[in-house]
Amino acid sequence: MSNKFNLSDLSLGKTTDYQSSYTPQLLQAVPRSLNREELGCVETQPFFGIDIWHAYELSWLNSKGKPVVMLARCSLSCATPNIIESKSFKLYLNSFNQSQFATQEEVHWILERDLSKVAEGKVSVELIHADNVNELSPVALPGLCIDNLDISINEYTLNPNLLKLAKGGDVVHETLHSHLLKSNCLITNQPDWASVVVSYTGQRIDHESLLKYLISFRSHNEFHEQCVERIYCDLLGAFELQDLSVQALYTRRGGLDINPFRASNTDLKAPLMRVNRQ
Repeated sequence: MSNKFNLSDLSLGKTTDYQSSYTPQLLQAVPRSLNREELGCVETQPFFGIDIWHAYELSWLNSKGKPVVMLARCSLSCATPNIIESKSFKLYLNSFNQSQFATQEEVHWILERDLSKVAEGKVSVELIHADNVNELSPVALPGLCIDNLDISINEYTLNPNLLKLAKGGDVVHETLHSHLLKSNCLITNQPDWASVVVSYTGQRIDHESLLKYLISFRSHNEFHEQCVERIYCDLLGAFELQDLSVQALYTRRGGLDINPFRASNTDLKAPLMRVNRQ
C-alpha cells in the first residue's frame, strides 16, 4: 500500500454534490493491500478470485436525447491492485444520467476503460437489458443452510478462535451457507448485509462454530472484499483444508451489490448468483 493513501481522502462518508454529466474523475481506488498487510498476504495471496458487481441504476441519453436504462455486471480479478470504492462508483454512474452517447457500445467501452484504469487491471462489463429477467433472477444458495441451528450467541466482536472441528475427524466435502453475515462499512459504520457460501474439502468443520464465527463479524468494520478475504484466511488458518472457496453476496447500497469470491483453485469459477435480498 502506498504511504500516500489515506482513507480520509475518499468521498465515502462525506456530503457530496451529484454530477449528472459524465465525470470519470469521480472514481476512487482503494488499495487491496490495505487489509492484506494485516492478513500477511500482500505479496502472495493464498487465494484466487473475482469481485462481481451488479449496477442497477445505469442510465444515459441516446443521440436523440432519449433516456436509455440498463443494468450492468462488472467483474474484476482480485489480483488487480485496487478495489473501486463503492460510493465513488455510484457517483460515477450517476454522472452518465444527462450525458449523450451515440451507441450502447460506446457506453460499454467507456465503462470498461474507466473502471480498468482505476482498478489498474482488466474490468469486464456486461450490459443487461431491463427486460432480461432471467439474467438476474434470484436463486436458492447451494449446500446446507446453517442458520437454523439452535445456539446461544454472546460474541459480536470478530473472533476466529470460535472456529472448531467437528467431533470424529471425518474428511468431507461440503458446502454450507448462511444469511446472517453482517459487517459495517470501514468509513461510515453503516451496516453491510450479506449471505455467504463456504465450500471446502477437509476434516468436518463444526457447523455451530462456523455460524458463531460468522455472527462475530456483526460489529466488525471492513469493506466487503476485505471481509471475504478475512473469512477465507481465518478458515485456512484454523483448519487443514485441501480446497476452499468463500463467496459473499452483499445486498445493494446506492444501486450496487458486491459479490466477492475467493478460492484455492484457479479452476473454480464464481457462480453468477443473486439472492432475493439483493
